[in-house]
Amino acid sequence: MIDVLQLHHDLVAIPSISRNEGPAADFVEAFARTHGEPHGVSVGRSEHNVWASLGSGDDVLLLASHLDVVPPSDGHPFDPFTPTVREGNVYGRGAVDAKASGSAMLAALLDLAASDWRPESGRLVVALTACEEVGSDENGLDYLRREVPAFPTPSAALVGEPTDLRPCLAQKGLLVLRCTARGQTAHAARAHLGANALTAMAHDLLRVDALALGPEDPFLGAPTVNATVAEGGSARNVIPDSATFWLDVRTTPARTNRQWAEVVAAELESEVHVHSARLVPCGTDPDARIARAAAAALADLGAEAEPFGSPTASDWVFLADVPAVKIGPGDSRLSHTADEHVPQAEIVRAVEVYRAIAEQYFDSPSLSS
Repeated sequence: MIDVLQLHHDLVAIPSISRNEGPAADFVEAFARTHGEPHGVSVGRSEHNVWASLGSGDDVLLLASHLDVVPPSDGHPFDPFTPTVREGNVYGRGAVDAKASGSAMLAALLDLAASDWRPESGRLVVALTACEEVGSDENGLDYLRREVPAFPTPSAALVGEPTDLRPCLAQKGLLVLRCTARGQTAHAARAHLGANALTAMAHDLLRVDALALGPEDPFLGAPTVNATVAEGGSARNVIPDSATFWLDVRTTPARTNRQWAEVVAAELESEVHVHSARLVPCGTDPDARIARAAAAALADLGAEAEPFGSPTASDWVFLADVPAVKIGPGDSRLSHTADEHVPQAEIVRAVEVYRAIAEQYFDSPSLSS
């Protein structure tokens, strides 16, 4: 059996701030090779992204989490990269987000391999990747799926993020819109000769406040749209001919982000431009094979199996084309905080949960899709 608490301790001790995951990737690769290759686990790596694979076949269950962490905050109770145990909790940057999930996923695969379990006609894959936190084109999971032919194509996935080990079946997307209100410039003393873009923007901001986007998602509720930045005007005595405001739209899987942009644009007089639509909304049908496997495994373990929806984005956006469940140890409200910590017992429990879901997914004929 893998000592998952020691594995977690060792990973938290590596300061793998985004774009500096090399030492963490080195550690994971060496660990997976040492403990996995004697039991039939194959290990791959590209850049600072590492994956371990057990079994063969085209039915691939991917367990995905990330190695990178955000920089330390002010006010950490202990050195952020010296994992410290107090009252059964491990403190440290990345302890929750997401080295608890990554450690437990890797330990689950290695334990299954050592027990001579093999997925029938399929593969169990764990991928620990880079640059999840920076929200850029450098994302490791996206890179593996787009650019690395050797990386297995998943049939279903578990996304390792803190959910208190509850199954998350939906997460909101993020759509950022840049809106431009148009007017006609004039001297402020002769304002009647122009059209004030600030006034046009104000009318649209009121429309934004009144927008009711639907339909409601059973796990996420309704989409939300909020103005976050507004700017316009160049001089105190000039009627401005343009003004710009930005909208933050938290979307649901009922439509694509591009379709949600069209819905918003139809309600406004301003020009609407899509600034970012990359963080797509994600959702999995509760009847999907992976969702049923998670529910069955959690029920067998006597754990909370009621699904929920999450307002926060994750690497799930790069797995939106396959059925997925977001699940992992720890409280997401502690992510990125100085008080970041995770119960040791929950990390150990996560290994059981990931093992049980993998076994249910591959071994239960009633779950075949």
